Amino acid sequence: QLVESGGGLVQAGDSLRLSCEASGGPFSRYTMAWIRQAPGKERECVAAISWSGASAYYADSVKGRFTMSRDNAKKTVSLQMNSLKPEDTAVYYCAAGVIVRSYSNFGEYDYWGQGTQVTVSS
Repeated sequence: QLVESGGGLVQAGDSLRLSCEASGGPFSRYTMAWIRQAPGKERECVAAISWSGASAYYADSVKGRFTMSRDNAKKTVSLQMNSLKPEDTAVYYCAAGVIVRSYSNFGEYDYWGQGTQVTVSS
């Protein structure tokens, strides 16, 4: 089970930190990702991190502004979002997969959280 927290309403240029806590399962084996869905837009994997934390992926749209991290001992992942823009407005989902060959192949994620809303006003 994955539970996200930290979403909210902020102004452009502000920062937010999303957290995702996992329960059950071998968390340290999972590739973790943050995937967002905005109204009328396709889902987008904005960040992903390997099981060890040694490898991270960022979408071009967030590169340099978002940072993903994980703590396997606490079974948590975080997404630090800086310099937020109105186009970052979306529901952000935490997802976990044992075998993820392509971060944007959403069928490869085994578990999903319920999502947390991030709204950035201009």
